[in-house]
Amino acid sequence: MAENTVGTDAPEQSRPVTPNVPEKPALEGLEDKLNAAWQAERLYHFDESASRDEVYSIDTPPPTASGSLHVGHMFSYTQTDVMARFQRMCGKKVFYPLGWDDNGLPTERRVQNYYGVRCDPSQPYDPDYTPPAKPAKNQRDWDAISRRNFIELCEKLTVEDEKVFEDLFTRLGLSVDWRQTYRTIDDDSRAASQRAFLRDVRSGNAYTADAPTLWDITFRTAVAQAELEAKERPGAYYRYPFTTAAGEKVFIETTRPELLPACVALVAHPEDERYQHLFGQTVTSPLFSVEVEVKAHQLADPEKGSGIAMICTFGDMTDVTWWRELQLPTRALIGRDGRFARETPEWITDEAGRQHYQQLAGKTVHSAKEAVVELLRQQDLLDGEPTQITHAVHFYEKGDKPLEVVTSRQWYIRNGGRDAGRREELIGRGRQIDWHPSFMRSRYENWVEGLNGDWLISRQRFFGVPIPVWYRLDEDGNPDYEEPILPEEHQLPVDPSSDPAPGYSEELRGVPGGFIGEQDVLDTWATSSLTPQIAGRWERDNEFFTRVFPYDLRPQGHDIIRTWLFATVVRAHSLHESVPWTNAAISGWILDPDRKKMSKSKGNVVVPDDVLDRFGTDAVRYWAASAKLGADTAFEEAQMKIGRRLAIKLLNASKFALNLGVTEAHVLSGDDVSVLTEPLDRALLSRLATVVEQATEHFAAYDYARALQVTESFFWSFTDDYVELVKDRAYGARGEQAQASVLAALATTLDKVLRLFAPILPFATDEVWRWWRTGSVHGQAWPQAEDLGGIDGDPALLDAVGEALSGLRRAKSDAKVKQRTEILSARIAGPAQAVEHIASAQQDVQAATKARSLELVSGEGAEEITVTDVELADPEQV
Repeated sequence: MAENTVGTDAPEQSRPVTPNVPEKPALEGLEDKLNAAWQAERLYHFDESASRDEVYSIDTPPPTASGSLHVGHMFSYTQTDVMARFQRMCGKKVFYPLGWDDNGLPTERRVQNYYGVRCDPSQPYDPDYTPPAKPAKNQRDWDAISRRNFIELCEKLTVEDEKVFEDLFTRLGLSVDWRQTYRTIDDDSRAASQRAFLRDVRSGNAYTADAPTLWDITFRTAVAQAELEAKERPGAYYRYPFTTAAGEKVFIETTRPELLPACVALVAHPEDERYQHLFGQTVTSPLFSVEVEVKAHQLADPEKGSGIAMICTFGDMTDVTWWRELQLPTRALIGRDGRFARETPEWITDEAGRQHYQQLAGKTVHSAKEAVVELLRQQDLLDGEPTQITHAVHFYEKGDKPLEVVTSRQWYIRNGGRDAGRREELIGRGRQIDWHPSFMRSRYENWVEGLNGDWLISRQRFFGVPIPVWYRLDEDGNPDYEEPILPEEHQLPVDPSSDPAPGYSEELRGVPGGFIGEQDVLDTWATSSLTPQIAGRWERDNEFFTRVFPYDLRPQGHDIIRTWLFATVVRAHSLHESVPWTNAAISGWILDPDRKKMSKSKGNVVVPDDVLDRFGTDAVRYWAASAKLGADTAFEEAQMKIGRRLAIKLLNASKFALNLGVTEAHVLSGDDVSVLTEPLDRALLSRLATVVEQATEHFAAYDYARALQVTESFFWSFTDDYVELVKDRAYGARGEQAQASVLAALATTLDKVLRLFAPILPFATDEVWRWWRTGSVHGQAWPQAEDLGGIDGDPALLDAVGEALSGLRRAKSDAKVKQRTEILSARIAGPAQAVEHIASAQQDVQAATKARSLELVSGEGAEEITVTDVELADPEQV
């Protein structure tokens, strides 16, 4: 009897079971039946008493619950689950929690659209508020509600959305410990996020500054570098002159003429001979008559436009770099609403220039551009017609209007973008992680090396983790940003917009000499970057935390290396001086059949329920597990059909073996393999030992796709050839000894194959396991090649016999007769060793092919097996 070494906390059960095989095995209904059994058996509960060396911990991606379900969820989460199941069968106590990323802009947008409401912090809280039964069609007619009412609706809807995700993931067979779930907006997550922020503030890793900031005017929020998306958009170059004191015209070419009144300098490359005589001199701007200096800087491109450019505050992040490094004045005009300042700026002193500016005041960027261009035309300052171009423009990844750069006070975390030493430390952290596939590490390093600023973590939104600081007001009511008031950690979580500052009463809010609370919330990544700490109960149960941290695995998509993965490394580095995990498994994207990335905007997204209904969970998991990590994979129903066929074949082949009389007692255990009297049976198990060894190596290297391929190839050979060869012997046609040999081979193979397939096909394998064994296959030990090490068999025998079998079958097919047609005689020739192998299994071959006589001939110099002179008896025409 095989030893049942349990790989989880489930109680060990070793009582022999009388096989109970259904008459018509089917995949339908297995998900509901087995999910209920797994839950009742607490099969995936994490053992909190396990020591760190016994634990395998996974920092699972918390899906955005407000998002829509798509096949990408099935794809990447299945790949994670496959690895979790393998580690559990290897004896690890798997910590496999799942969280919900339910704070931030996506949730806000979903709530706004779902209920037809918008948040207005000036509105009073209404404890009896009920949203409209149907949202108004026009957004201006939406209900304006208080921040507290808005947050209550966010929390209500996210709970409903999370249930939909949980149902999908349960149906998908994820072996998650559902007791370990968390939400990125719950009290524990908010406390952890605020605690980490406070520790970064106190250590100098976080700071506040009034600085140029990428800004989305639609959502009225700051945007971090990691959230940018470049989109190709039509534009134009406008050419017009600045003028020197001597009357020389200096032409610049720009796509943003509306920023002319915000110009603070012109810049050219220091080696550009055309402009070297101008460096250090001043020129006067057209329309507004403002004097600006001509500067030299290496970033100026002599090949772009006229080779000399306006520096404006601020057109893009290059302007910010020039402004900072050349120590230029700030002349910001575009506000948070995306409109130009209504007051004429004080640096425009020329009366005509002031009148010109009034034609821009209060206008949107688009309207201001039209106004400036028209003014230039009227003054005959445009040099030729605008040159039409297509160029990359930065957008917020969730926005639909180009970003602006505005000056605002924000909070930042140091991430190496402005500190070469820290940048090298974070690159070093990346090299302490094993990347799967390994080339993904370069994407991480390229991102870190390309950073041009610290991580902006404050957001001007409503539903998120409040930044836990207050500011003292001086006697004139001005806030002191240099010395923020911080809470003690035991007070967390706090909300400065409703909780008074420590040491102050609520009556002093907004009063000179009193305080104000920070209104901004933390970027959602500032909380998501702490998933290891949140799930691991950091500072809530530090003994537990040391059992799981650093985690063993971070699985995620390659598109968020720059955001989620890097941000998590940044926080672990500053908070723990450690990497957050030792392995990173990076999955690819799902592509449509035309090899295009799936997205809602393209209308090519597939809904998961549809394919699960049509093909079943195991088939979908097979498709996901067939893709290697890091590889973009096409959505292919054909692959799911193959997976469904495999799962059905597993049921039917197992039924056949068990109906032959195979029981648990036939499974070989230990070194006593004397029951294997037939060379064919020994050859089968010898090859199985190699398959187990290879699959184990591949799984351990996170190459589950190759492990599946190796196992599947063996399985089809086993069912198509071996099972057909031994049917007669299994029924006792050659006596008890030969029958016992085949039953031992069948039972041992079935035992090992079910375990090998279990991580990928959890439902079909567990269904079969329960027909003839106790407990669940997912509570069993991963098979070991050593268990089959004492078997003296030659796998080449299987190949030789398989070729002979194939040749005899082909002869019948070529003759267009059924396979049950009897063969009177046939000649099989080939290399001596191969013929010897066939001879050792000749009786099985004859029984399987209904051959009366087979002539075996060893041919000198023969390189392959040939089947000739096949004489068929009374062929039955098809």
